[in-house]
Amino acid sequence: MKFEKDKMLSGELYLASDRVLNSERNRAKQLVYDYNNSKPDEDEKRNLIIREFLGYTSEEFNIEAPFHCDYGYNITIGEKFYSNFNLIILDCAKVTIGDNVLIGPNVGIYTATHPIDPNLRKQEYEFALPITIGNNVWIGGNVVINPGVTIGDNSVIGSGSVVTKDIPENVVAVGNPCRVVKKI
Repeated sequence: MKFEKDKMLSGELYLASDRVLNSERNRAKQLVYDYNNSKPDEDEKRNLIIREFLGYTSEEFNIEAPFHCDYGYNITIGEKFYSNFNLIILDCAKVTIGDNVLIGPNVGIYTATHPIDPNLRKQEYEFALPITIGNNVWIGGNVVINPGVTIGDNSVIGSGSVVTKDIPENVVAVGNPCRVVKKI
């Protein structure tokens, strides 16, 4: 028998209302609360809190508060990562972020999604697909990154974009839906 968490992590339909998943989300919410309510000059404390629940962090990173996520343990961030205010990561699947990534304010990275079939939605099923952001990527403010997307190395995602499909490396991409407008 597969547990709901196993189903979630393998991209299958699962019930987010599962007791274990609820408990893990509540733990993350408490740590996120502690992080978001720490003083701006408490860098060491803030970094310890983040390292306690994210899957992996590099030595050098900066996540401006407020920050929100579902679980934390599915998120890995590379060296010299920076995110501006109000980063939201729904990490029901793996979110892998490379080195030297810059993220503007009000960005949403969403691995969670719901079935198209209304009967499955009424039963409260959902599923999640991993997101990968390469090295040296710049994501502008108010960007939404949808489930299952990969953004290639060195690419730039323009402000306000909705990324629904993979973006190759070495390009500038903008719009809703986000599309390549030039090569770098």
